[in-house]
Amino acid sequence: MVAFNSESLSKLCSADQLELLNSIDRLRLQGINNYVSLPQIIVCGDQSSGKSSVLEAISGVSFPKSSSLCTRFPTELVLRRGPHVSASISIIPHASRGESEDKALRGFKESLTNFEDLPKIIESAKLAMGLSTLGKAFSNDILRIELTSPDHPHLTIVDLPGLIHSETKHQSASDVELIKEIVQGYMKEPRCVILAVISAKNDFANQVVLSLARSIDKTGHRTLGVITKPDTLKSGSQSEADFVSLARNQHVVFRLGWHVLKNMDSEHGSTTLKERDAKEANFFAQGAWTELPHGSLGIQRLRTRLSKVLLGQIASELPSLLDEINDKFATCQSQLVKLGKPRITLAEQRLYLFSFVEQFQSLAKSAVDGTYNHPFFLDPKLDKGYQQRIRAVVQNLNDEFSAEMQQKGHYREVAAEPPNDYHGSRNIITRELFIKHIEQLLHRTRGRELPGMFNSMIVANLFLEQSRPWEGIVNSHVQKVGAAARSFLGLVSAYLADGDTDKAMQQEVFGPAMETVLSEMKAKTAEILAPHKAGHPITYDDSFVQELQSVRRQRLEESTSKVIAKFFKVQDCTQILQPYTQVNCGQLVKDIVAGNEPNVNRAGAEDALDCLNAYYKVSTRLPIRDSLHVWHYNRVPVAEMSPSLLCVLLGCAETIHRRRCC
Repeated sequence: MVAFNSESLSKLCSADQLELLNSIDRLRLQGINNYVSLPQIIVCGDQSSGKSSVLEAISGVSFPKSSSLCTRFPTELVLRRGPHVSASISIIPHASRGESEDKALRGFKESLTNFEDLPKIIESAKLAMGLSTLGKAFSNDILRIELTSPDHPHLTIVDLPGLIHSETKHQSASDVELIKEIVQGYMKEPRCVILAVISAKNDFANQVVLSLARSIDKTGHRTLGVITKPDTLKSGSQSEADFVSLARNQHVVFRLGWHVLKNMDSEHGSTTLKERDAKEANFFAQGAWTELPHGSLGIQRLRTRLSKVLLGQIASELPSLLDEINDKFATCQSQLVKLGKPRITLAEQRLYLFSFVEQFQSLAKSAVDGTYNHPFFLDPKLDKGYQQRIRAVVQNLNDEFSAEMQQKGHYREVAAEPPNDYHGSRNIITRELFIKHIEQLLHRTRGRELPGMFNSMIVANLFLEQSRPWEGIVNSHVQKVGAAARSFLGLVSAYLADGDTDKAMQQEVFGPAMETVLSEMKAKTAEILAPHKAGHPITYDDSFVQELQSVRRQRLEESTSKVIAKFFKVQDCTQILQPYTQVNCGQLVKDIVAGNEPNVNRAGAEDALDCLNAYYKVSTRLPIRDSLHVWHYNRVPVAEMSPSLLCVLLGCAETIHRRRCC
């Protein structure tokens, strides 16, 4: 095997860093990087910006010079310390690959015995990924090159495909978007150090990588800018001055600053990395670049700089990394517990479901009974904790239902006069207008009643109007209770079962069951509302007469008070403070009697309105015991229903018929 330039790599090592990197490497070897973001260096930039040359200079590994070989997919260079020198190449399939493709790509493994064979292996990898001249141009699969040596540090460097400004003959719009997604995916990993490479050949303001880096790493805490090909700038030109200013961190500010490299891409005749480093040092020893700090020039200082940056990144991220790993571990442990023992046979599967049902019934009973002492019940101040307490949820919904029926259950609201802020959103009507409406209705529904009297069916017509909002309010309440029950069932199932079992239970058991229950609840509410929507008014409640007399007495008292106040020439009877010694009693009686002599049509309308008010109050106080005898289910008797569903159904019934709901 060709010896690798380990002297270059040794610049990235220190005793403290090596200990930390060893820990990160052990995590990576266990596949933890598939679940959490691990520190690594990513090299990104526009096409032909010199990314691969930067990677080559940092790593000491000579990559193929043809850019078409290495920039068609992410190339992950994994450097590891081990007792033997070895190198291997493999493919990590993207998550979008199907099962058969995933298996085929994972089967691609090559051992490197001669580094000169790397182009051939990369070509084989391209074919395995489905890349061809006439087919797909780019892939989000990862080419992984692993190098092991006794003197290698533990380091991961990723070379990403170059960002494309616009589609071309050989690169479609989908290719442009795919590359952007790949680069952004790596940049968004919070523990990655971003090397944003730009070429001095092009105006830096037009290079896509800078806008992406600044939009993702807004504070610039983990981005280091790298300027390549400075030898293409004309000495003393404005362009050279602009790039020198950029290198001073004056135009695009990154907390990690900028670095300038003279890559092999812009040289002619160099064949080794050692010669490349020598020519680079000679270039920066003259011209405008001598004005920059030595620490921001050349590959030797970049290796040292990256060593410190990577060490600082690992040190700062290590506490959060450990916390994230612990959280993931706890989640996995919880999922394993939910999976339970292996259940391959039918008997094992039945036993698992039986255990699930037992635990489900226990939790449902606790929630319905209001005994929230199981670990399942979280803090009630949390939304999830509150949703778990189904009894509290349903009771509160019942209270809201009762309040809504009282406030909005009547179609018309009788008031002395419309409020000042009335804009028609509430159906407010004065008593005078309501009586006129009833007079018109009486005129259009005359039957065998004598003048001054009214047909009792007028009360039915008026009641049907007044109770018009009931159906909408009740159906809305049923939907809310049903949604609360669905949410509760989902929380219990998710707590007791693993993801797949929970999904199956929701689709196969709870979903259909809740559809049936809700359908029956809607049918039952329609049955309960039916007597209030048709038929003639009838009640056996003795309080109807009392309510009617109370309404009439109040109306008589009001009219009498007005007559007396008028007689004594005061605004209100309460203003009569001293006894009147001389009162024309005959005239007072005449005035009271005259004030109570009814207009025949109006008297009938007023009596009808009084009967409506009395009958409406009595109808909305129907005791629950009078309607429970019709609470029956053909498919699911009440005695056989689960506690949670029984609570929901009885809660609705009790709310619909609770006393004083309006």
